[in-house]
Amino acid sequence: MTTEYFERLWQAVTAGDEYAAGDAVVSALGAGIDTESVLLDVIGGVQRKVGQEWAANRFTVAQEHAATAINDRVLAGFGYALPRPRAHRGRVTVACVDGEWHAMPARLLAEVLKFRGFRVDYLGAQVPSPHLVAHLHRTGPDVVALSASLATRLPAAHATITACQAAATPVIAGGAAFGPDGRYARLLGADAWAPDARAAADLLAAPLPRPRAGHQPLDDLPHLADQEYTLVSRTSSRLVKSVMKGLEDRVPAMREYTLRQRQHAAEDIAHIVEYLAVSLYVGDEDLFTGFLAWTADILSARHVPPGSLLPALELLRGQLRDFPRSQAILDAAHTRLSDTLTP
Repeated sequence: MTTEYFERLWQAVTAGDEYAAGDAVVSALGAGIDTESVLLDVIGGVQRKVGQEWAANRFTVAQEHAATAINDRVLAGFGYALPRPRAHRGRVTVACVDGEWHAMPARLLAEVLKFRGFRVDYLGAQVPSPHLVAHLHRTGPDVVALSASLATRLPAAHATITACQAAATPVIAGGAAFGPDGRYARLLGADAWAPDARAAADLLAAPLPRPRAGHQPLDDLPHLADQEYTLVSRTSSRLVKSVMKGLEDRVPAMREYTLRQRQHAAEDIAHIVEYLAVSLYVGDEDLFTGFLAWTADILSARHVPPGSLLPALELLRGQLRDFPRSQAILDAAHTRLSDTLTP
């Protein structure tokens, strides 16, 4: 039954018609579709398709931003179309990790929780840990729902989880950054993890226990003692410059790149270094190899040969010859990408 209204909303956001988008959502509610289905299957479903269209190079960045902005405005007025629910299930603070700008998943969760009867403080995108903790001390919520979409935000998520727990507030984590099975939420010590908003609301129907005392963050990640994560993170700018210089020597055509092309290449390499660093942080090479596979798909959709990633990996490996965990991660990614490209 939601398909009709999904299509109406999709047509509206792709046409840039905010009024038609609002009408589609109001009509769905008027047709008797339950609130959560409108939120998650219509609005949320359209937002997922927006991301898929960008990845497939059928949407420009500007189109993706415009569609997201319309969806966000529709969501902002969503609560006014229904009677205000009575809060009776406790208080939840919903926030995105510091540096995380993808706020829609957290926003959808906040709306679901409100309509399930929770009192919700929605803090939005990119919430620094000190500000979040100050809010916890001031309001005393029962739980923090922490959202992150990009895996590169995991170190910040770890610090935030630890800070919230030190303030005696449990944390439920969600979002693509924590892995499809929640492995990184568990690794970083979150008190709970949910794959989506419905599951999170179900979990929060029963109170989460207060965090245990005496927990030390380093206990979660003993492999950080080798300092590889710290050293790669601190030298990331130098690594990007070195790889760019090496690529110019290997691929003479790069010397003729425009400034814009050089900026795009440098950004791609910076992302590779950033994902290598976070893979070192969580001690999981699958995070990096998965990112490289996704990047190869993105490049292919833009008619850029994904094989261009291989020399970048080789040059980065040469820069990190004294880093055994980095070498193993880069080797695994090189092998997986090479196998993918082999006819």
